[in-house]
Amino acid sequence: MTNSASESQALKRIFTTQAVILGGLVAVMWGLEILDIGMGGRLDYLGIWPRQSRGLTGILVAPLLHGGFRHLISNTFPFLVLGWLIMAADLGEWVVVSAVAGLVSGLGTWIFGSNGVHIGASGVIFGYFGFLLARAFFERTMGSFLVAFIVLAMFGGMIWGILPIRVGISWEGHLFGLVGGIAAAWLIGWIKKKTN
Repeated sequence: MTNSASESQALKRIFTTQAVILGGLVAVMWGLEILDIGMGGRLDYLGIWPRQSRGLTGILVAPLLHGGFRHLISNTFPFLVLGWLIMAADLGEWVVVSAVAGLVSGLGTWIFGSNGVHIGASGVIFGYFGFLLARAFFERTMGSFLVAFIVLAMFGGMIWGILPIRVGISWEGHLFGLVGGIAAAWLIGWIKKKTN
């Protein structure tokens, strides 16, 4: 097998892995939403209930739950695109960013969130958004600046989601997700400096 053929096979395996992970998570979200509709919306109660002990499990579960198909559809595209932009550079970084953004978003929402249940992947999505922008600041490479520019062009309007201007939108989850993504960019940049 030639070098180009083996490189092509390796790229195909990497892309397949990325597609399985991101596609699998989206399939879980859609499957849970179908199940939730069949259960009369009872799964949504597993989300984040601010400052209530029952809401702590929601920190882990809430990103997989959505308030109907409209909510889920609005989160699916940015989750796939922004998640893939991180994963394409490094699968390990995607894992770290997802974990940090999800945890910071969830904890921030649990501590500071308004009353009622908070659900949806948007906290993680805002983490991806924050990471991709902050990575350009910390790395200062042409590639990271180019990705940040593309992200701003495609998703720049998301930034309004961190403001408390729309009823029924968890701006707290968005804000703390963004903070988590920026924190993940700093953490990964710091680790890279220490190991180089």
